[in-house]
Amino acid sequence: MSGVYKIIEIIGCSSTSWEDAVKTAVETASKSLQDLRIAEVVAQDVTIKDGKVDQYRVKIKLSFKYH
Repeated sequence: MSGVYKIIEIIGCSSTSWEDAVKTAVETASKSLQDLRIAEVVAQDVTIKDGKVDQYRVKIKLSFKYH
């Protein structure tokens, strides 16, 4: 498979899980980017509010093909 690909970093957030945060990030990015190829999770963290987990956050590298 030949071609040229761009890699960007984005952050997805969810109040449910890290998996849902990835899904949210990819689905949102797919609305404005075409030919998404690979999403690589590079970091996970949570925000805390009142002593409880408030948000699950993932930083992902997302690649897409140039046309």
